[in-house]
Amino acid sequence: MHNEIVIEWKHIGKDVANTCERCGETGFAVIQAVEEIRPFLEQVGIAVRIIETILPDEGIEESNIILFNGTPLEDLIEGMTVTATPCASCACITGQDDVECRAIEYEGELYEAIPPELILRVILKLVAEMNGPDEPCCSGCGCGAPPT
Repeated sequence: MHNEIVIEWKHIGKDVANTCERCGETGFAVIQAVEEIRPFLEQVGIAVRIIETILPDEGIEESNIILFNGTPLEDLIEGMTVTATPCASCACITGQDDVECRAIEYEGELYEAIPPELILRVILKLVAEMNGPDEPCCSGCGCGAPPT
């Protein structure tokens, strides 16, 4: 059975090199996480595809969002909330003053750029869901995570 995880990274700016600093860091984290886990995903028959969506300046409230098969990162990790913090980089790009850019709060930490560890956590969760709860896991506990 062939499954696919589609990861969509949304940001303002022209491209990964011309976006706000935190969005750029998030984009590089997506690439890093996918490259790190790709051999494992290939082993278990799951393809991964990254889509980069460049938003107009008016779409800044959606900038720095990562969607996994259409679902936002924060909806896939319990206890994660979305916030916004001032972003001088976005202000420069949009030509506005006092612009706020999307950030995530999780376990007492504020993440203005999403780290690869959180991206990997979501990918592994999706792999476990695709495998189903009756499949053996890597430790035999029955969590559904695929054997490594």
